[in-house]
Amino acid sequence: MIKSFIDKILGKDPAKKRSPATGSRAAKAPRIPVGKRVDVPQSEHGIDATLVDDRARRVVETLQDAGYEAYIVGGAVRDLILGHRPKDFDVATNATPEQVKSLFRRAFIIGRRFRIVHVVYGRGRENEVIEVSTFRAYLDATAAEQVTGNEKTSRKDLADKTHVVDASGRVLRDNVWGPQDQDAARRDFTVNAMYYDPHTGIVVDYHGGIKDAKKRVLRMIGDPETRYREDPVRIVRVVRFAAKLGFDIEPKTREPLRDMAELLSNVPQSRLFDEMLKLLQTGHASASLEQLRKQGLDKGVFQILDAVFDEVRRHPGRDQFVKLALDDTDRRVAEGKSVAPSFLLACLLWHDVLDLWKRNQAQGEPTFPALQSATEAVFDARIGDISGRGKLAADMREIWTMQPRFERRIGNAPLSLVEQPRFRAGFDFLRLRAQAGEADAELARWWEAFSLADHDERKDLLEAARKQEAGKRQARGPAPAAAQGTPSTGDADTGPDDVAAPAKKRRRRRRKPAGEGAGAASGGAAE
Repeated sequence: MIKSFIDKILGKDPAKKRSPATGSRAAKAPRIPVGKRVDVPQSEHGIDATLVDDRARRVVETLQDAGYEAYIVGGAVRDLILGHRPKDFDVATNATPEQVKSLFRRAFIIGRRFRIVHVVYGRGRENEVIEVSTFRAYLDATAAEQVTGNEKTSRKDLADKTHVVDASGRVLRDNVWGPQDQDAARRDFTVNAMYYDPHTGIVVDYHGGIKDAKKRVLRMIGDPETRYREDPVRIVRVVRFAAKLGFDIEPKTREPLRDMAELLSNVPQSRLFDEMLKLLQTGHASASLEQLRKQGLDKGVFQILDAVFDEVRRHPGRDQFVKLALDDTDRRVAEGKSVAPSFLLACLLWHDVLDLWKRNQAQGEPTFPALQSATEAVFDARIGDISGRGKLAADMREIWTMQPRFERRIGNAPLSLVEQPRFRAGFDFLRLRAQAGEADAELARWWEAFSLADHDERKDLLEAARKQEAGKRQARGPAPAAAQGTPSTGDADTGPDDVAAPAKKRRRRRRKPAGEGAGAASGGAAE
């Protein structure tokens, strides 16, 4: 202040500080919202220590025994305070990634945007990963280096840099280590910024997270607009947490959501796709979609969900099918069963495929080529180029193209279909269609019985189906010659060219060894 006063008397201009990244005059750095450390004992926070994962406890103890600070952190602490058993446990420490890695036999440093360590216990499906992050400094975007592009287009510019933002202020690199109070300040919500020491039973709380958790409120740490610019995915996270936890969104945290949503267009599609799956697969899918509507984020954020929210194309059958699919997913999650993203996405986009399939057939395409071209068009339009696209597309395509095959219940077709790797996913899809009134309920019951039956029971079911089909043909009478060449649901085992062929030709093809299994369901994976 004195120097500025002297400079003013002498007529000197004060030096203008400029941002090293942009060359423009740097704005005054905002106050770091570090909060005040409060150590809360077990008698006040009420965490049940038996809910703490033994392996997470072991990671904390190993780091502490080596002389480092270490705590269980984030959502696990929030869930423990709410009395829930956390699904995942993360650990935060003042040890660097290299120091963490040196303490564990199976530990791997991963990530570029945020360098963290995965400590792995067990093998195969029984393995468990404890994610360990190093305390990070709170750095404002004006103090970061800036690039004009994104993670892909500016890859060379990002090399060897620790703190980088793009032109909108989105953080592309954040690997500057710092003290615990700043690490808490850079986390998103107060309820996710608490640190639990399982050895002492103390919860370290800088921002009133325990109070907000018990009041069931989501509150952003710091200025919400600034925090959304740093990471626009927080816009999706606040919706997901509100739906998952049944929390209210604090007004200042909620107000910028709709205006800031355009920032999501700059987020890599693969990351946004992963966040959408979290919305739908955490056991609160219906509530998540309702929250998106409530916050005005139901259009233009996710291309897949645009198909669900499209008012012009909505109709009772479509709405009922989607609701059944979401409720079924929530039920499976609640029962601890696995949920395949390909199945849920196939449900959400099914009526797009169905509409285009019918249109293709009306233009003269045979049944299976019409279905295959419909699946490709819908997948490209709604999902696009994302990581893991190949397997996801194959699984979804197999579920869709399996549907007309369920119509065929004579000969060897049912025996071939039931052995397909993704038969169960295809059948569950048929079951939902039957519940929505879109498919024959008796057909779904027959396939469920057939899939569970032994050899002799299957023979009886096949014979009953054969007699039923013969009765239907007799009741219909001889088909006109012209009708024999029209597209039908057919049997995928006979190949697309046989769909419109007379039944006699299909029977001859089925006796050929190479004909079995030549249909569309050849490249899927088990759910």
